[in-house]
Amino acid sequence: MMKKHKLLSTVGIGLIGGLALAGCSSDGGSGGDDEASGDLGEITLGYLPSWTDGLSMSYLVKDQLEKIGYTVKMEELSEAGPLFTALAGGDVDVFPSAWPEVTHAAYMDQYEGDLEDLGAYYEGAVLTIAVPSYMDDINSIEDLKGQGDRFDGKITGIEPGAGLTKQTQESMMPEYGLDGEYELVTSSTAGMLASLDTAMASEEDIVVTLWRPFWAYNDFDVKDLEDPKGAMGEPETLNFVGHAGFAEEYPEAADLMSQIKLEDDQYGSLEGLVTSDEYENKTEDAVDAWLEENGDQFDWVQE
Repeated sequence: MMKKHKLLSTVGIGLIGGLALAGCSSDGGSGGDDEASGDLGEITLGYLPSWTDGLSMSYLVKDQLEKIGYTVKMEELSEAGPLFTALAGGDVDVFPSAWPEVTHAAYMDQYEGDLEDLGAYYEGAVLTIAVPSYMDDINSIEDLKGQGDRFDGKITGIEPGAGLTKQTQESMMPEYGLDGEYELVTSSTAGMLASLDTAMASEEDIVVTLWRPFWAYNDFDVKDLEDPKGAMGEPETLNFVGHAGFAEEYPEAADLMSQIKLEDDQYGSLEGLVTSDEYENKTEDAVDAWLEENGDQFDWVQE
């Protein structure tokens, strides 16, 4: 069942080279005191609060950009579509959690020429269909065929504009012949998790859309269904994506972000703190706590 994590209302860090981590001096590089005072300029980070990978990374990057001398504004949006529109138009400078290869491929294609890929920081991100582990006879998406009555004909999803929703509706369901038997019920990430929590408390049958990396896998005993037809897409990367020309306009920021690499364990601990009850509405404090605990695992030394 769900542990001490809040249900957000609105989706492993390894070595992070070149970051001005907590406790490190910020007088290195060519900026000197100018960098420390924020004279490198202002950057707006766009994020979706319900995507906790993006929420966690946005505030970690905010912390690091401020340490090297940027002023950072946070722009909260509720859907991926408006976020990419704002990004392409320059109203948002960076989206710190784009899934460009599958999940957000349609937006990347739509705004081709107006976006700039600043590099991947996580490999192996996947979209999934999952059920509680106690459902011993459901192990593959193929097993859902003919079982709609058990689930009231519903697959419980997240936001209607999410790439995960599009992939489920337009690829997975028709590929497995489920679109006439099941309805994908969309609401929000919080709504999906609440439904999952309620069902599992009574050991009821439920099938949901999920993704990795996501803290829910640490808190819910669920299993991903096998996808022999590959209808949920191949594993992809999580990337920083900026508006076109970002790297030229903000070279120090682009260089910093190009060096960020994530692995499961440290990523999980960051996301776990950000989404915990202890740090509800205190995301910056959660990042500080994570840096206190994990800062010594970085091998970067400021020159």
